[in-house]
Amino acid sequence: LEGGKVGENEKINICVPTGNFGNILAAYMAKCMGLPVDKLICASNNNKVLYDFFETGIYDKNRPFVLTDSPSMDILVSSNLERLIYLSTGNDARVNAKLMAALSQSGKYEISSLMKDYMKDFVGGYADEDRVHKKIKDLYDDTGYVVDTHTGVAAAVHEDYKNRTGDDNVTVIASTASPYKFSKAVVGAITGNAEGDDFEIIDRLSSLSNTDIPNAVKELKTAEVRHKAECDRDNMKETVRKAIDWIN
Repeated sequence: LEGGKVGENEKINICVPTGNFGNILAAYMAKCMGLPVDKLICASNNNKVLYDFFETGIYDKNRPFVLTDSPSMDILVSSNLERLIYLSTGNDARVNAKLMAALSQSGKYEISSLMKDYMKDFVGGYADEDRVHKKIKDLYDDTGYVVDTHTGVAAAVHEDYKNRTGDDNVTVIASTASPYKFSKAVVGAITGNAEGDDFEIIDRLSSLSNTDIPNAVKELKTAEVRHKAECDRDNMKETVRKAIDWIN
């Protein structure tokens, strides 16, 4: 929790780094079931299709796809958003299907003003790579706590939202991954230097964070290399065919 103790009858905000909209939709369902939630802050990286949607009411996937250090959010078609769209139509499956067909055919759709008003509890925000890296470093310098790149997106977006709006509600920031999964990006953000092989960087991350390397990561150092086949993209079909023939 950020911001202090939650008092009786006080609402919180929830900030989620998201591309597929699953975790933030779950938070919305919890709000609908009675959890005292005010704003649901949808944090995007450079692939900010959701941010643009909440700003304009237009969902448009016709844009460059950007590879970032928060790859679980590198998504242009947000699959779970369809569920919120359905609810915003008053559970009208025909309207929902029409909008999804437009997305499939033209890559975009626009919702009505009533649907947009239904989503007024959602706030979009985004942070580019430089902003995320700075936030990871600032958090580490201020607290010694190390976050992964996805959590860095959410933390940066929440900070910008709070500065912009003055909303000082206690906020839950959903931390969705381990920094050890993105050790090179995290160590690079904190120290400015991510040179070395993967295991050297993981060791550095352990020292920086004063945490033990997770067993699932540690065991990779001595794990047997069982699959050694490599192929170029043009040879994938033939490689798969040979593997099937070998199995048979």
